Amino acid sequence: MNPAPELAPQLKSLRLSGILDSLSARNRQAIESKLAYTEFLALLISDEVARRDQKKFSSRLRRAQFRTTKTIEQFDFERLPHLNRALVHDLATGRYLQEKAPVLIVGPCGTGKSHLAQALGHCAVRQGVDVVFATCASLTQNLNAARASGAYERKLAALAKVPLLIIDDFGLKPLRAPFDEDLHDLISERYERTTTVVTSNLDFSEWDQAFAVNRLLGSATLDRLRHNAYCIELDGPSYRAPKLLPKGSQKTVSQKEAKSTTV
Repeated sequence: MNPAPELAPQLKSLRLSGILDSLSARNRQAIESKLAYTEFLALLISDEVARRDQKKFSSRLRRAQFRTTKTIEQFDFERLPHLNRALVHDLATGRYLQEKAPVLIVGPCGTGKSHLAQALGHCAVRQGVDVVFATCASLTQNLNAARASGAYERKLAALAKVPLLIIDDFGLKPLRAPFDEDLHDLISERYERTTTVVTSNLDFSEWDQAFAVNRLLGSATLDRLRHNAYCIELDGPSYRAPKLLPKGSQKTVSQKEAKSTTV
C-alpha cells in the first residue's frame, strides 16, 4: 500500500513534504528488510535533513555569486611549489572565520588568486557560512549607486554583516573619491567583526598605490586589513599562458601561408 496520499496533506502542513520524495522507496526497504518502526522513521528523518542541507547549500552558493565553481580540490598546487600548502589547508578548515582574521592573497596575473579565494569561499559555504564574492570595482560601484538612490546605509550594513566577504582584484583600478571612502567605510565596519578575503596583483608594499588621491585614507583602510591577517603569496607561471603548437605545426602553417601568398 502506498501511504503517500494519506500522509501528503499532513506532511505539507508540517512543512515536511520533502519526505514524500523518498517515502515509497523507504517503505519498500522497511518491508523487505523488516525494519523496526524507529529504524524506518530514522531513515525518513535522515533523508529530510539531507534534503534541507542540500537546499541550504545551493541557496548559499547562489547568493555567493562566485564567477565559477572553483574548489580547493581543483586547485593545482604543483604549479606553485613555493606556496605554503599547510596554511592553505588550514584556512580551508575555516578556523580563520572564527578568528575574524582577514586573508590577503597576492601574486601576478594568472597564478590562481581568484581560484584560491573562491575555493576558500566554497569551503565556507560547505561549512554553512554565508559568503559574498565581488570584484573591488563592482563592490564600490554598487555602494556608490546605493548612495545615489538613498540606500547607502542599508547596503553598507548588509555587506558589513556578511560573515565572509571576498574582494577580488583590489588595486586593479585606482580608487578615487567617493569609491575610496566607500571601501574604507566597509572595511571599518567589518573590522574584527567579520572576515574579509582580498586578492590583488599588487605586492603588499604597493597596496597604498591603489588609493590614487587620499593616501591617508588608504593607510587607515590598509591598517585594518593587515591587522592579524593571513598573507599568501602566489609565485609561478600563469595558467592562462597560450598553448604551444606541436613541433612541425609552425612550419606547416608557414608553408600554407607562403602558398596562399604566391597564389
